[in-house]
Amino acid sequence: MNKLFDKNLKAALNKPRDKTVVLNDGGGLGARVSPLGKVRWQYRYKIDGNGKRLDLGDYPEVSLVKARETARQCREWLAEGYDPKLQRAIQRNQTLKPVTVKDALEYWLTEYAEENRANASKHRAQFKRHIYPYIGDYPLSQTETHHWLECFDRARKGIPGKRRPAPVAAGYVLQNAKQALRFCRVRHYATSRVLDDLVVTDVGKKQQKRDRYLTDQELGDVWRLFHDERYLRYYRHLIRLLMVFGARTQEVRLSKWDEWDFECLIWTVPKSHCKTNIKITRPIPEQLKSWLLELKAANKENDYVLGELKKPEAVSQTGGQFWKRLGHKEPWTLHDLRRTLDTRMNDLGIAPPYVVEQLLGHTMPGIMAIYNRSQYLPEKAEALDKWVEWLELISTQPHNVVLMRA
Repeated sequence: MNKLFDKNLKAALNKPRDKTVVLNDGGGLGARVSPLGKVRWQYRYKIDGNGKRLDLGDYPEVSLVKARETARQCREWLAEGYDPKLQRAIQRNQTLKPVTVKDALEYWLTEYAEENRANASKHRAQFKRHIYPYIGDYPLSQTETHHWLECFDRARKGIPGKRRPAPVAAGYVLQNAKQALRFCRVRHYATSRVLDDLVVTDVGKKQQKRDRYLTDQELGDVWRLFHDERYLRYYRHLIRLLMVFGARTQEVRLSKWDEWDFECLIWTVPKSHCKTNIKITRPIPEQLKSWLLELKAANKENDYVLGELKKPEAVSQTGGQFWKRLGHKEPWTLHDLRRTLDTRMNDLGIAPPYVVEQLLGHTMPGIMAIYNRSQYLPEKAEALDKWVEWLELISTQPHNVVLMRA
């Protein structure tokens, strides 16, 4: 072992000779010297009596000390029952082509979220906004907690003149990133635990539970938007459908005409469009049939009920400004229309709570979720008919009129 010295290698380097020679250092390590004087390290070993050779790089780029260190690692692999050539190839691949942060997050999005999360597109958009531009190309195994914290802090504080503070979004991205890294770890795709100790409050804020629902006056104002041509048809139609069905925005935004059965008057929301990954069956009120058929005839250019597919961020941002345009004092969002339906249907006695919950697409509680598979279509149909009548009524009544229970 250690038979060579640098002076031996330098003496042979770039010196022409008649034939190739090997300068042995011992322990399987040798320096192969070509007739042109090129010196290349090699490690020789046997598996099942068959001789093998592994090139370790050229001298002097790979020093004598480094070559001995690599040969020692090869002997350890061999003693553990691994082929050094295969192990070195795996190691080099991990170094030269590491799994990046973007690779890991996209792996989770593609292999899990796109099939099981209705908001997968939103998750990807937030990664693209807050993570990929900054550490997306970093090898995941080399990232440290502070690299991620810089991204979360940037989202939480915002960028002056460019991006508003988004503490809730920072917490949301953390939760999804933690799930993504756990998924990669369980699937043995990549390993990192740099986010394990972080919680939402370390990087931002939890989303607060909202209790905002619209008053009858506000609801009447919103219902009248449908006839106001100052607003884009897309949003007028979106809001009308949200108000009638209490649907989630994405259920309407992604809806295509093949979900709508006008013979049976049923709208079936597929699992892939539902946040809770369940199919939602909603009757179509007779009052809306003619309008929907006209809308379908007008949208022959594509299959989307709203005539086009807008990004969720654009819809959310525009929808969050309608309260200002209508002169309402307290802010409300498109999702608050859903809470309003839930609240007012129960207040007015339009339908039993379990029927309202099914209309909203909520998972039934406890044992009911397992055994009760009824869709309550007649009860839903009756409830929606009454609800549309109520919306029409409050949109035409003076604001100071007290309306009776339905």
